[in-house]
Amino acid sequence: MDKSFQFGLRIVKLFMHLRKIKVERDLCTQFLRSGTSIGANIEEAIGGSSRKDFVHKLEIAYKEARETRYWLRLLKGSSLLENKLAESFMKDCEEIIKILTAILNSSKTQQIINS
Repeated sequence: MDKSFQFGLRIVKLFMHLRKIKVERDLCTQFLRSGTSIGANIEEAIGGSSRKDFVHKLEIAYKEARETRYWLRLLKGSSLLENKLAESFMKDCEEIIKILTAILNSSKTQQIINS
């Protein structure tokens, strides 16, 4: 999913900016890990060995997207990230969450039908 890759790139660039302005390292690292693992888990899902494996990896990507949304809210709420930039990231993150939710619902329904 190109959207998750592009989002990951934006996360890396934002991480670098946050580190330049001396935002606490552990906070930045958690944000970087969750934000970039979304796309990595989607890639793993695409190469999954079974439908069950596919769904499992997408569930992880979904959880990482939700965690990333949390870090974005925290960065925005603490004024470490300006509102306009935070909203842009949150909009993209919400879109990824919605896409993953739709794919997971469809895949789980398909799993039940095929059982």
